[in-house]
Amino acid sequence: MLRTVGRHTLSIVHDLGDFTLFTGRAFRSAVGSRRLGKRIVRAGFEQGVRCLPVILIVGLFTGLVLGLQGYYVLNRFGSESLLGTLVSLSLVRELGPVLAALMLVGQAGSALAAELGIQRNTEQIAALETMGVSSHAYLVAPRLIAALLVYPMQTALFIAVGLWGGSLSGSLLLGLESGVYWSSVERAVESPDVRECFTKAATFGLLTIALCAYYGFNAHRCSSATGARAVSASTTRAVVLSSIVVLAADYVITSFLV
Repeated sequence: MLRTVGRHTLSIVHDLGDFTLFTGRAFRSAVGSRRLGKRIVRAGFEQGVRCLPVILIVGLFTGLVLGLQGYYVLNRFGSESLLGTLVSLSLVRELGPVLAALMLVGQAGSALAAELGIQRNTEQIAALETMGVSSHAYLVAPRLIAALLVYPMQTALFIAVGLWGGSLSGSLLLGLESGVYWSSVERAVESPDVRECFTKAATFGLLTIALCAYYGFNAHRCSSATGARAVSASTTRAVVLSSIVVLAADYVITSFLV
């Protein structure tokens, strides 16, 4: 049993070190890379514009549900006027960055892992390296830099739509005055809350996109399967592990900033 535990521990430490070196190599290779800006814009389009519908839909329904549940909870204590406070702080401090990151992982992260896995499977990455082109600078670095920019913007949009959804639930469905709702939102959200929100969003973006890129890039050795099954296994592992990392990182960041 001890031998098994030790073997798995060493494997985890090895993978963690390999992932750290992979991410550091990607950022280092971005320095002096040609046409980096163009590739960042393309990566931003993939992570931002293509993921916009899911961010809007999930953000709206999250706000609607928060408005309904929050109103009925506050109604028990005669504090319906604090609905805006409940919805805004829930979205800004926790649900906004976490749910937006999970949605982006499900769409942009899975697509990235599958794309890199297919490129590895068809030896396109090996061809780039044979031609003297840095595969980290060409394929990975633009995605990481774009994630640091896109994730906070998508999170801000998610929160804005969620606040509007909470207002719809409170004002149109439950009869709460719209001015009361938005004034409580304005009083509740402060600059430390916004700073924590964007810190989480940028951290989640870096970790999740780096993990998806890592597993897609190393699809040939991340699974005992080969071919299409290796791509499928690496993509699934990337999405699942990224989702777990989002929740774990959320706890760590919250414990330091609260």
